[in-house]
Amino acid sequence: MESFQWLINLFTNSESVAHIALLYAIVIAVGVYLGKIKVCGISLGVTFVLFAGIVAGHFGFTAPVDILTFIQDFGLILFVFMIGLQVGPGFFESFGTVGIKLNGLATAAIALNILVMFGCYFVFFDTSDKAALPMMVGTLYGAVTNTPGLGAANEALVSVYGDEAPQIASAYACAYPLGVLGIIGAIILIRYLCKVRLEKEEEALSAQEEAKATQKPHKMHLEVTNQYLEGRTLLQVHDFLNRDFVCSRILHDGHVSIPNRNTIFHIGDQLSIVTTEADWEAIVAFIGPVIEVDWQQQDQPMVSKRVVVTNPSINGKSFGQMHFSSVYGVNVTRVTRHGMELFASPSLPLQVGDRIMVVGPEDAVDRVASKMGNSVKRLDAPNIATIFVGIFLGIIFGSLPFIPGMPLMKLGIAGGPLIIAILIGRYGYKIKLVTYTTTSANMMLREIGLVLFLASVGIKAGAGFFETVMQGDGLLYVLTGFLITIIPILIIGPIARMRFKFNYFTIAGMISGTYTDPPALAYSNSICSKEAPAIGYSTVYPLSMFLRILTAQLIVLFFCQ
Repeated sequence: MESFQWLINLFTNSESVAHIALLYAIVIAVGVYLGKIKVCGISLGVTFVLFAGIVAGHFGFTAPVDILTFIQDFGLILFVFMIGLQVGPGFFESFGTVGIKLNGLATAAIALNILVMFGCYFVFFDTSDKAALPMMVGTLYGAVTNTPGLGAANEALVSVYGDEAPQIASAYACAYPLGVLGIIGAIILIRYLCKVRLEKEEEALSAQEEAKATQKPHKMHLEVTNQYLEGRTLLQVHDFLNRDFVCSRILHDGHVSIPNRNTIFHIGDQLSIVTTEADWEAIVAFIGPVIEVDWQQQDQPMVSKRVVVTNPSINGKSFGQMHFSSVYGVNVTRVTRHGMELFASPSLPLQVGDRIMVVGPEDAVDRVASKMGNSVKRLDAPNIATIFVGIFLGIIFGSLPFIPGMPLMKLGIAGGPLIIAILIGRYGYKIKLVTYTTTSANMMLREIGLVLFLASVGIKAGAGFFETVMQGDGLLYVLTGFLITIIPILIIGPIARMRFKFNYFTIAGMISGTYTDPPALAYSNSICSKEAPAIGYSTVYPLSMFLRILTAQLIVLFFCQ
């Protein structure tokens, strides 16, 4: 037996670093693997780490509370910061005409979630019990499947109650599974309440895509046949049309060259033009017909090359500011960003990680590549300094009281880093911060932060979890959580359909984003061949995540004292 004492100590000596590392490794690994199991096509994903932690805590497989708290808080900071960094570039752009309506509906749904929670609290619980409302806050965030909100509420509760803070993760865990099912079920129910036919919704989306093509690039070859253009410069033609296009090559008298703003057009010239899907027909009507062109006859070797923007000094500069044609003698026709091809309009700002299509003489293209950086290896290196500068600023910002003299009124370690990350993600280039991280790197850091947070919360809550469920109000948390989940969806969904005439798939994505629920988005994507669910999700996700985290703290600070 003594020969195995080292193994026994490894599992029982909760003060040792090896024991703590082993605890987290087991809880996270078990939780992640079990989270991949699907029931009726739905899985809980990494959230199962919370349940694995609860089981470990229940059986006394734990660690010192201060260590658990530190890892929990650090995981939360890392998680919300990487979310903010990801959504930041598109956060403010999501407030277009349609975006404002979708975000307004999402905000109304979030407000209804909170109102239903308070309604359940006053109807089903003893309001003299100080722990009842905090536990309902945990139920709320389980019902809306929002883990960062749970973290924000937890942190606010610690600032109010100290070490006596209620373990609201128990209520969260009770409400979460039915929350996932309830969101998907309510989305399906809206379909029947509003008498939606999926094939008609698909047809409507196809019609919208044909009518809306403002940024997708369109490449074509034209012959100049309009007599008005004889002797006009490229700049004059561009100004007269008042539409963005790039003329990357011109064939005149059998010779190919790279045009600039002063290049003169002549009847019979053949042009290579890139514009948007929305503008190409008007340009053809004005300049001349689409033709096939042999670009092999050239005065000097011309190349088309994709160049990667990796030079931090380029971050945030627009195509117009770069003067590619006049300074470098090349043209940039389109840009690939996050897997999407965009037309290189003069007002479009460049970002580190963009891939631009450069056309021109080989030596000039090489000079542009050198200016842009064009080092893929540099992109693979994460910008660690930016992340920790942002976390530093976020913690300071989150520690500032909203109202002077009220120290508890602050955003905390969840809200502060989130807001700073959104601002850095959008405007970091203005203060020379490079915010680019590969999608895989961002996801890795997010997931590490999330599983550390979930494991810590689960282990801490495990000791009293089964007593709460079996002997306490566990079943009541399940019931009230289900009401909190579905009632707002069944109100907002029909309003979005009948009042605002949104496409059903857009509504499904909007609801998934409002509840920040990837399984619901996965279901929505599975019933639609278009990108409408993902667009609806991404339009409301940033503001919804921000409001979930902010309202978690406001509820605790205003109502749980």
